[in-house]
Amino acid sequence: MPEPDPTRRVQKWEKRKSQLLSEHRIFKIREDNAVNPRTGSEHKMVVLECPDWVNIIALTPDREVVLVEQYRQGSETVELEIPGGMMDPGETDPVITAVRELTEETGYTGENAHKIGECFANPAIMDNRVHTILVENCRLTNEVQFDAGEDLVTVLVKADDLPQMVKEGKIRHSIILAALQFFALEN
Repeated sequence: MPEPDPTRRVQKWEKRKSQLLSEHRIFKIREDNAVNPRTGSEHKMVVLECPDWVNIIALTPDREVVLVEQYRQGSETVELEIPGGMMDPGETDPVITAVRELTEETGYTGENAHKIGECFANPAIMDNRVHTILVENCRLTNEVQFDAGEDLVTVLVKADDLPQMVKEGKIRHSIILAALQFFALEN
């Protein structure tokens, strides 16, 4: 068996054609024809065009993290997550979006909101980024403002308990796990 070539680098694939297949409420489906530079073969690839997303680590003065329980249709399960949501059309600052989403979904507001991480949601098939925003000194100050498609319950959890909850499978959403890793790197 040949040894790996340490000098070889993967190259970007050339996109030869791109067409929009369908538009949906929160994403579009696009098909690209792309050429593998290693083989020269052309492949059809499907891409979900999605808005950027924000996830919020809302930390109270007692070092509790504001979580939400909500139903997720894809898995048909109720999941324990941090608050988050899509950046609306025209929104360009993930920190401003995060502050809005936190207040709407939980009624909590806080101080010193700032980005602590960014990753791709699923770069194999999606084109969007997920921004993790930390908001400190959060307190319940407002009524929740759910949209028609939301049904959430707010839960406070000690920050120190999060790793064990992940280990036990109580928090399972992949982009939430990425956000919690960014939070762990901050502490």
